[in-house]
Amino acid sequence: MNKKNILVLCTGNSCRSQLAEGYLRFFSGDKANVYSAGIETHGVNPKAVLVMAEDHIDISKHTSNHVDEYLNVPFDMVLTVCDNANEACPFFPGKVERFHFNFPDPAKAVGTPEEVMDEFRRVRDMIKAYCAGFVQTHLY
Repeated sequence: MNKKNILVLCTGNSCRSQLAEGYLRFFSGDKANVYSAGIETHGVNPKAVLVMAEDHIDISKHTSNHVDEYLNVPFDMVLTVCDNANEACPFFPGKVERFHFNFPDPAKAVGTPEEVMDEFRRVRDMIKAYCAGFVQTHLY
């Protein structure tokens, strides 16, 4: 079976798509090449790196990439993780399956530092569950 090329897309490629890229890589193992990008680039959010490290997944080497950098990659699947990216997603040629799930943006969380981190963990856990199911459904 050929490895699938999967792109995770969100607005800034700083939180949600980074979390999803980390989990999709973890759950898919050698079955997929996973990329993430944004309609814009905001840099990888340090809190996203932190909450993933709490779950023993290192995304500290991830970079924030613009979707245009990947227009020549033959993607099999494109997963948008926010409504803005879904609406602004460019056209990818070929037989590309599109998936969409609008996750809340933990970077917009307000409150005490602990409350903000709790929101990052809550969204991380939602994305983890989604990615585990996604891999089981679409890669096995």
